[in-house]
Amino acid sequence: MTHSKNTLTHFNDQGKAHMVDVGNKDITRRVAITEGYILMNEETLQRIIEGDNKKGDVLGIARIAGIMAAKKTADLIPLCHPLAINHVDIKLIVQKNPAAILCESTVEVSGKTGVEMEALTATQVALLTIYDMCKAIDRGMVINGVRLLRKSGGKSGDWVAEQ
Repeated sequence: MTHSKNTLTHFNDQGKAHMVDVGNKDITRRVAITEGYILMNEETLQRIIEGDNKKGDVLGIARIAGIMAAKKTADLIPLCHPLAINHVDIKLIVQKNPAAILCESTVEVSGKTGVEMEALTATQVALLTIYDMCKAIDRGMVINGVRLLRKSGGKSGDWVAEQ
C-alpha cells in the first residue's frame, strides 16, 4: 500500500490500527530533537540547584530516566517499532525567570523508521521524573511545551518546527 503525506499510516485499508511495515525501507541515520519544560516554585528550583532533595540528585536521575524511556518507547506506545538506538542525549537546563527546568532530548538511530516518539518519550519521562522527585514540596508544577523541534533522515527528509 502506498501512502501520501496526508495519509495516516497506522491504519490499514479497512481502517483498523496496524503496525506499519518498514521492511522495504532503507536504513538511514535518523535523528529527532524534542523539547519541553517544567514550571515550578522558585524554592523548588533552588533546592534542585543546591542538591537539597531527600530523594537524591534530581537532574541526574531525570537524565537517566529520559535515556531509559527512549530505549523502552516500543513497550509503551503500541504501534512503535523496537529500535536499536545509537545515542540519547538529555540536556536539562535551569531557568530562573520563570523558575523552570528545560529538557532537550536528542535521539539517534541507524534504522528504517524515525525516532520522534523515542525523543518525545525521553523528554516527557525526564520531566515526569523531576515532578515525581519534587512533588512533596511542590505539587503545582506544570509540564508544558513538549514538542518535536526537528528531525532528519528517512524518505521524508528533514523537518524543523516553526519558532
